[in-house]
Amino acid sequence: MRPGVLLLAVTLSAAACSGTPPAPPQLPPAAEPAAAPPLSAAPAGTVVTVGAEPEGIVADATTHRVAVGVRRPDRLVLLDTATGRVATTVPLPGHLRHLQLAGPGGPVLVPDETSDRLLTIGLPTGQRLADVPTGMSPHDATRAGNGRIFAANENGRSVAVVADGRVQHTFTDVTQPAGLAAVGNLVGLVDVRQNDLSIYDAAGLTRTARLPAGAGPTHVVADRRGHLVVIDTRGGAILTFDPRSPAHELSRLDLPGTPYGVAYDPNRDHLWVTLTARNQLAGIDLSGTPRVFATIPTVRQPNTVAVDPADGTRYVTGTTDGVVEIIGGRT
Repeated sequence: MRPGVLLLAVTLSAAACSGTPPAPPQLPPAAEPAAAPPLSAAPAGTVVTVGAEPEGIVADATTHRVAVGVRRPDRLVLLDTATGRVATTVPLPGHLRHLQLAGPGGPVLVPDETSDRLLTIGLPTGQRLADVPTGMSPHDATRAGNGRIFAANENGRSVAVVADGRVQHTFTDVTQPAGLAAVGNLVGLVDVRQNDLSIYDAAGLTRTARLPAGAGPTHVVADRRGHLVVIDTRGGAILTFDPRSPAHELSRLDLPGTPYGVAYDPNRDHLWVTLTARNQLAGIDLSGTPRVFATIPTVRQPNTVAVDPADGTRYVTGTTDGVVEIIGGRT
């Protein structure tokens, strides 16, 4: 056997033994947050210690809790929004990178990547309500209007649809699924290898559209008009789509600084996006043509952000230093 053929055989054998399907070689790698530089400005607001490598955060105005994922050990930390202090911690079987609320008051959808399970955690107590195996490395999860939960299995090349405590359907028409957001029964999914946005019908369990979504999209959120806003991390932009009429993107706003984490404030129609190459948080007004109206210094490596719609307070994870930055609504 020629040396080149032997190397190919060894590579294929190693991929098979690892249990991870080899990625198609013709596609670019997934976009990632920038490695943040040392801080050049003091973070705005208050900084609280939560634990190692915080990433994945969500704020609930109804129960006055902020949930954030930390590691070593893996757990969910619940902060009291009134004091900024830790109210309780919830042990997890593995670690996470993203969180969403199933609705006001919770529960929190916890895609636990290393245990291949979707956990449902109640608020404000942190009680585990459900635990469903979904597939390999669930990265993000969102609840559609009809109650079905979509979980993106990033390394499993699939999207699981969960209802009544079990997987009822699995889509396998994806390569590396990541960010999810719902507009009623329409669910948007970002594929970080195909660099596109798929639209799924949660009622009929079909894919209704698949659209190009920039040079390297990572995350997506829904706004109050029912639009989907995609963060194009590699392309340095935010892109807006209408999932009900997905012929093309509605708008594009260039956003230098490696945009990554995102949260939406429906009461103020503001989008908050972390710029990981600059240790900054950008505020974007979506009420007209999208425009940046604020740039706020953050903690180092701001990979994720949440916003409390009640008062506009923003919560930014500082992955490097194990902290959360709390920025009051007036800043």
